[in-house]
Amino acid sequence: MSFTKSLAAALMLAAGMSVTGAAHAGDSASCQAVRFADVGWTDIQATTATASVILDAIGYKPDTQVLSVPVTYQSLKNKDIDVFLGNWMPSMNENIAPFLKDKSVESISTNLTGAGYGLVVPDYVAEAGVKTLTDIGKFKDKFDGKIYGIEPGNDGNRIVLGMIKDPKSNLKGFELVESSEAGMLSQAEKAIRNKDWIVFLGWTPHPVMGEMKITYLEGMGDSGFGAATVHTNVRTGYLDECPNVGKFIKQLKFDLSMENKMMDGILKGGDAEKVATEWLKANPNAADAWLDGVTTFDGKDANAALKAKLGS
Repeated sequence: MSFTKSLAAALMLAAGMSVTGAAHAGDSASCQAVRFADVGWTDIQATTATASVILDAIGYKPDTQVLSVPVTYQSLKNKDIDVFLGNWMPSMNENIAPFLKDKSVESISTNLTGAGYGLVVPDYVAEAGVKTLTDIGKFKDKFDGKIYGIEPGNDGNRIVLGMIKDPKSNLKGFELVESSEAGMLSQAEKAIRNKDWIVFLGWTPHPVMGEMKITYLEGMGDSGFGAATVHTNVRTGYLDECPNVGKFIKQLKFDLSMENKMMDGILKGGDAEKVATEWLKANPNAADAWLDGVTTFDGKDANAALKAKLGS
């Protein structure tokens, strides 16, 4: 083979390797913008901000729009939004079901377990025999005939009032004590401190309730109360179109302690992305699993890029 032919062959091989490497490492230009929906809940603010800080560090351009739940799903269907990290199940089943049925939205992973919304009791009360809704009525005297809720007109309060009226709930003679969130939590903390019996409206993640040793009661039927998981949704086809960022989105897994910590910062007036950045700096290895097998937008080491951005 002549020198000219050898040089040409070498250049072609190098070019082929370059093209192959880029295709393997990165996403197409249309994938650089990653469009999130945020429905205005503090926990979703925290998780979306965390994802956005990381995406920015690895060369993507995250953009978040605050939308209602119905508009979020319609926007995913219309391909105006790429990602939604706040699909609470089973309470949002009616919202997402039509879009799963017509295959315009995909639920790709569970990003939080151990979440919940509904009536709760301290663990020591559950261990004493109160595990379901109808168990409450068996111990009316111990509970002083009271269920503690939050502000009047709250959806949770209305559900509880409906349960009290329903003979099947075994709550005859109970009253709902309506208060502020802070007032209810103060009552709950006092009761738990004294090992008194109390049943109240709870939800996790929450900076205070997330640290309490409480049990969510079962037997809530189709009320919307109960144990919950939070799922990641994307517009159909997103993972195929944008496999690199899609892998990152699919691998996002959060926990109650993390969300409680960030929610606390946000609820105290902190900017969500600043709160997320500080949490990532304090937990430098948290993103390792999320970025496993993921590169920067231009095909470089994603983990190294994040650590450089955070200064860790």
